[in-house]
Amino acid sequence: MPGLALTRLTLSHFRSHKAAALSADGRPVAIYGPNGAGKTNILEAISLLSPGRGLRRAAAEEIARQPEALGWKITAQLHSLHQTHEVETWAEPGAARSVRIDGKAAAQAALGRIARVLWLVPSMDRLWIEGAEGRRRFLDRMTLSFEPGHGEVTLTYEKAMRERNRLLRDQVRNAAWYGALEAQMARAGAAIQRNRSAALARIAAAQEGAETAFPVAALAIPGPEGADVPAGEEALAAAFSDGRARDLSAGRTLTGPHRADLEAVYAAKGVAARQCSTGEQKALLISMILANARALAEDFGAPPLLLLDEVAAHLDSARRAALYDEICALGAQAWMTGTGPELFDALADRAQYFEVTEEGGTSRIEERTAP
Repeated sequence: MPGLALTRLTLSHFRSHKAAALSADGRPVAIYGPNGAGKTNILEAISLLSPGRGLRRAAAEEIARQPEALGWKITAQLHSLHQTHEVETWAEPGAARSVRIDGKAAAQAALGRIARVLWLVPSMDRLWIEGAEGRRRFLDRMTLSFEPGHGEVTLTYEKAMRERNRLLRDQVRNAAWYGALEAQMARAGAAIQRNRSAALARIAAAQEGAETAFPVAALAIPGPEGADVPAGEEALAAAFSDGRARDLSAGRTLTGPHRADLEAVYAAKGVAARQCSTGEQKALLISMILANARALAEDFGAPPLLLLDEVAAHLDSARRAALYDEICALGAQAWMTGTGPELFDALADRAQYFEVTEEGGTSRIEERTAP
């Protein structure tokens, strides 16, 4: 059994799954079936065993199976570092998501202390050619995988910034009010910067000397944290104070960690990711996820759960085989989806197989033998 593995998963009124259950033995898991059958919904459920809103960033009420809208529930058994945990997360109609670990109510951040979860989904294929917001989310997910408290400090920063933005929109000019909020933002913002920088350092270290078939990505946050993003608590506090007049005109905060970006370069070619081909961009993303997983294996003590949605669809057979070999060498339990079992031929009996079908709006999961 790997150091971290999901061994049992049950879904109740979760998206297309009215009532579903599956058991896993720690090997990678290949899930196949036609588009729209409910494969990605399984990965989304597993992603909610980590802090945050999961791989679709959906609000709790959006997840409940329709038209019943009865709320939803996920129950899981996690084998983590020689301990077994029972995890439940659910949402009643109109209520926020709740978490219980080993029978006790818990904050979402506690999920990050017993399991680490990484994912790669098709929407991320456009990461390098779209806006900075998506890259910041990607950066913060990597950071959160190393530092579970990163989510809480980010929420603190965002809450204070929302209050400051409200004062700016209302054209309030009370310096004391701004000073108190800016002090909170500076403390939290400096912690965000430290966490992000530490995460990139860990990724870089994990890529050095790694045996991989995927291109190494050199990652950086422009500037120290972007050309218009000063680094450190004192510098941030001064920037917020000095920028009040400009921010009053704009009605929002124009500098800070919320404006940071992430850059990647195809190291062997010296070419920015945004200028690479579609295939190269996909390969760089896979490389980064694998490096993140290798770093976590050392940092956390076990490789994370990997959620790879349709990851094999745009890889040739050699690259697919290389990916599966790296996953198995890492010892990670990867949950992968694809339209047919032939996409997982190279895994053979190194994986478990589940077929997902849909009838009348309800998904069904059945375990299958290796192809």
